[in-house]
Amino acid sequence: MSEVVIFQELACDNGKLIGVATLNSERSLNALSKEMIDELSPKLAEWKDNDEIAIVILQGAGEKAFCAGGDIVNLYKAMDQHPNEYADYVQTYFTEEYKLDYLIHTFEKPFLVWGNGIVMGGGLGMMVGGSHRVVTESSRIAMPEISIGLYPDVGGTWFLNRMPENIGLFLGLTGASINAADAKFTGLADYFVSADNKEGVLGKLLTVNWGDTKALNHDKLSDVLHDAERSCATKQPQSNIRTHETLISSVMNFDNLADIVDAIVSAETSEDDKWFVRAQKSLKHGSAMSGQIVYRQMNEGKSLSLAECFRMELSLSVKAGKFGEFREGVRALLIDKDNQPKWAYHSIAEVPEEKINWFFEPLWSKEEHPLKSLGE
Repeated sequence: MSEVVIFQELACDNGKLIGVATLNSERSLNALSKEMIDELSPKLAEWKDNDEIAIVILQGAGEKAFCAGGDIVNLYKAMDQHPNEYADYVQTYFTEEYKLDYLIHTFEKPFLVWGNGIVMGGGLGMMVGGSHRVVTESSRIAMPEISIGLYPDVGGTWFLNRMPENIGLFLGLTGASINAADAKFTGLADYFVSADNKEGVLGKLLTVNWGDTKALNHDKLSDVLHDAERSCATKQPQSNIRTHETLISSVMNFDNLADIVDAIVSAETSEDDKWFVRAQKSLKHGSAMSGQIVYRQMNEGKSLSLAECFRMELSLSVKAGKFGEFREGVRALLIDKDNQPKWAYHSIAEVPEEKINWFFEPLWSKEEHPLKSLGE
């Protein structure tokens, strides 16, 4: 049986080490399983405290994906075995996933994430926390949770709120897929490097004179990636978000969710505008409950710290596991594959406010929260 994560410690010319962690499940597009989390978290913690490790690199096996998301099939099985109940596995999985994400966000040492290919959901939760986030010409990035009855978790409350005005909410509501240029524009990535330059970048990193000062090591990694980016600037795709910035601004320029949704789905655009048309379709066919959660999430999360965002999201995710919308969305997309989810509500207007209020009522007190230690 192959290892779910492959760990390497590469020796640099000056004796320092580079820790490399490779998600190793090409068949599932490196979906983040509980087993992967259980391997990654202690090893990253070990590398964080090991003075010989100068930088860490996180990547996915194969060329198709860094990580296509969380292991929602096993989450579905747990929810299906405990319908309309709180399933222990759901709480455990999300708790450990968010701890891993937070560890990456707060790693201190240079942390390079190679975001090649598909980077979605749980994959983006890891990538966005890295200090140096690389995207390539094949990067396809999204938070498509509205299509499965969930919401943009894994820190989405934090990073979507830090995008240029209203773009985060637009991406959360539509699950729109974005490319490398979009990722740089929205702050999800730092560098564009073509995929065929990867070995050259790694080779260069082995020759860097790494030291013991973390800030200087950050600068040294930045220098290598800046050089690599300059050499392939012409390969960067055109940003869909920049192209649609005026349209996005106009459809998001309302103070209530109903008008925003109506503006997005009714916006007239060219039939050739496949990107925006796909965004419209995913919103129309997505969960109205998820849409309401995303809207409240973005508003309530604006003033929260990163740790507070994860604490709010854990409560939301565990409740999503009980409510049934998430289970139904995964069933339709990945289990029965009929693509005909039977959502609890047919429209944004039908979702009762008291139900949304229930989602946002904390499950635990501060003292009892499973993520109470984050940020301490």
